[in-house]
Parts: sequence; structure tokens; C-alpha cells
Amino acid sequence: MQIDDERVLWSAPPGERAGRPLLVLLHGHGLDESVGFDLRHRLPPDLVLASLRGPLRARGGFGWFALDSTFGFDQIESAVAAVLAWLDRQLGYRSVGVLGFSQGAAIAAQCLRVRPRALAYAVLLSGFLSPLPAPGDQELVRVRPPVFSGRGDRDTLVPALLSDLSDRWLEVHTTVTSRIYAGLGHQVSPEELADVAAFLDRHASVTGRLPV
Repeated sequence: MQIDDERVLWSAPPGERAGRPLLVLLHGHGLDESVGFDLRHRLPPDLVLASLRGPLRARGGFGWFALDSTFGFDQIESAVAAVLAWLDRQLGYRSVGVLGFSQGAAIAAQCLRVRPRALAYAVLLSGFLSPLPAPGDQELVRVRPPVFSGRGDRDTLVPALLSDLSDRWLEVHTTVTSRIYAGLGHQVSPEELADVAAFLDRHASVTGRLPV
């Protein structure tokens, strides 16, 4: 798997990116890089957003791993490797963070777990974590990067048990800000978006770089 550079949506042209904080967007299953990109108008203006397209065909769009009988945990590993390889090529930013929705949140969290010092922070929306151990889990406990985790209490697409396990895991391994929104399903509300913007205001300017 690899990220298609030609399909990355950027919020700023190349000459206006250096020295600014970078936020990488990872969409959900069956969607594409355009979904959620308009959120840039509600987020801190100094952020440079890069929205990546998932490398797998999924329903009418794209995804990061299969959600049927063809699924294998190696798909998650391959998707994470593709995102981290793409990130390694992004130089000159003040900090690098990631925002994922649903399946994209699972990939964002796994990037932290594979390489705990690769990202300054993460935003996980309506997401879940892989139940298998990852190579950087113990190091993550020491680093404890800031993470925002938000979901609706009426989200029926992510099993409640998996959501609860993910919440407990984040409490132990990260510095998590957790929000559960009443009446919200598998989507993002204006209230949640306001909380995300506030989180990014606090953390997106943190100096951070990808390790060599």
C-alpha cells in the first residue's frame, strides 16, 4: 500500500506551508479525501491541512482496511506503514498531528502505537483501536501524547464494548481528553467540532518533528 500524492488535498499551496503546524486528515470507510475537508474553515487558521485518500477501494469510495471476510490485521499494518512513510516525506512543519474519523481514527491511533514519537497529538472521532498489542505501546505510556477522543452515545456502528475498551486504553497510554455527545450517532456535531478546535488551539503549535 502507498499514499497517492496526487490525491492529497492541501489547504495551502506549497509556498505557504513551511513553518506552520500540519494536521493530517484520515477519512472513514467508503469515503474519500474530500469528505470533511470543509472542516478547515472551522479550525485554527494557522493549520495546514492535508487530507489523504485511503489506499483500498471500499464500497463507493476508499478505505484503510476491509470490513468484511477479507479483513486481515496485516491490512492495518500496511495502511499504517503507508501513512508513516508519507509523513516521513513531510518536512519543515512546526508540528505534525493527525485527525481520523471512524476507520481513519483507528489508523491514526495505530500510527501513535507503532511510532509513539512520530506525532505531536491525535484527534480520534467515532473511532476504535485495534485489540492487538503494538510495538510502541510501552513507549507510549512514557510519552503520553495529547489525544482528543469524541463519539456519540447513539453511535451504533462501533460496538459499545470496543468503544469502552478503547477509552480505557487511551486513559492508560495517552493524555486523553474524552467527550461523549448526547444524541449523536456516527457523525460529527457542531459541538464536537468546537471542542476539537479548542483542543487544536492548545496543542497544534507544540514543536514536534518526525524522527529520523
